[in-house]
Amino acid sequence: MTRTTTAIPGRRLHYAWVVAGVAFVALVGAAGFRAAPGPLMVPLHDELGWSTTTLSAAVSVNLVLYGLTAPFAAALMDRFGVRRVVSVALVLIAAGAALSTLARQAWQLTLTWGLLIGLGTGSMALVFAATIANRWFVRRRGLVLGILTAGGAAGQLIFLPIVAYLAETTGWRSASLLIAGVALAVVPLVILLLRDQPADLGLAPYGGTTVQPTPPATGNAAARALSALGMAAHHRSFWALAAAFGICGATTNGLVGIHFIPSAHDHGMPTTTAAGLLAVVGVFDIAGTIASGWLTDRIRPQLLLLGYYAFRGVGLLVLPWLLSASLHPSIVVFVVVYGLDWVATVPPTVTLCRTLFGERGTIVFGWVFAAHQLGAATAALAAGIVRDTFGSYYWAWIGGAALCGIAAVLSVATRAAGPSPSSGPPADPQPLPTAAAAAELTP
Repeated sequence: MTRTTTAIPGRRLHYAWVVAGVAFVALVGAAGFRAAPGPLMVPLHDELGWSTTTLSAAVSVNLVLYGLTAPFAAALMDRFGVRRVVSVALVLIAAGAALSTLARQAWQLTLTWGLLIGLGTGSMALVFAATIANRWFVRRRGLVLGILTAGGAAGQLIFLPIVAYLAETTGWRSASLLIAGVALAVVPLVILLLRDQPADLGLAPYGGTTVQPTPPATGNAAARALSALGMAAHHRSFWALAAAFGICGATTNGLVGIHFIPSAHDHGMPTTTAAGLLAVVGVFDIAGTIASGWLTDRIRPQLLLLGYYAFRGVGLLVLPWLLSASLHPSIVVFVVVYGLDWVATVPPTVTLCRTLFGERGTIVFGWVFAAHQLGAATAALAAGIVRDTFGSYYWAWIGGAALCGIAAVLSVATRAAGPSPSSGPPADPQPLPTAAAAAELTP
């Protein structure tokens, strides 16, 4: 049943902001492993003798599962609730990080880094942010998406220097145990404060005026995820979005996120210095993503994506000439610009998915995000092969720049129906039909 709600006297903070805050902290806690592979690859190679290709393969499995889990996690959140799915995901991340300290063979690292952490982080992927923003916010949705997306960047900022320091001083196992401990520490906060939807508390979404209890989804979550994919696959814009976001993943998580530190190390830069630069990417990533969310509420998403991919391509094109043994202004400029652009693509991409596919937009975005991670996994493995084959990362950076040009063109080709975000505030979502009304509509 739908009912109208009014502001509660003396209540200044809508609980949507509490949920968003808890979601932000959870995303920060889950981001520990996202900061780990880069600084841990060199110590693992030195201690266990595994090649860059072998280590990159384990990371690639993680990135593939990180992406492919996302649409099913979105369906599971509809079926079992956000709180349950997120709690289980954090436990999986903690288990994978802790058990990785016992790895003695490459397949064991693939099991822990790849399978366990891949499933856990995939369930905590950007579909979690999209679910919170879409359920709890009518107004400020783009801004909230930007803030929650920045949670991963904040996690990178917090953990990357610590992981790099621990890897060089006390060993990579200490860094892995830190990641496990932080993920577990967030679980009680999620259980106590996170709620699945505003109607659970008798509230309308922030900016809305009606309380709309949504009945829990029934049936098989996997079937719901696959059904959403089948529906979206008939739209060319879905494939354009998926391909462009795949390139986004290739040129961030897969290429720079995994291989920037080893590449800088090849040029004589200390690992801690390179990790510090990557952490600076996280600093400006936060600012860039929040700003992108604000802009997404005002500017057509296609134009934003065009600009983001173009700037990223230029950065990758000049990177081979910027890396050296010491810090200099040009590499700092690259880090700042790349940081502002890192995941600024997320708010406009999520907005396009919702505009095109309505209530199933979150699950569809899960599939678009799966393409993001497939691109990241491919780039992570390909860059490792390039490094082992040619002795440097030069062609990996040039290839990434070329891909960004393709993504810019695909972004312009994406067409979303409806008014631009700048045409006015969104209306309340329409109430779901009652069971009786649905029965009358059924042939």
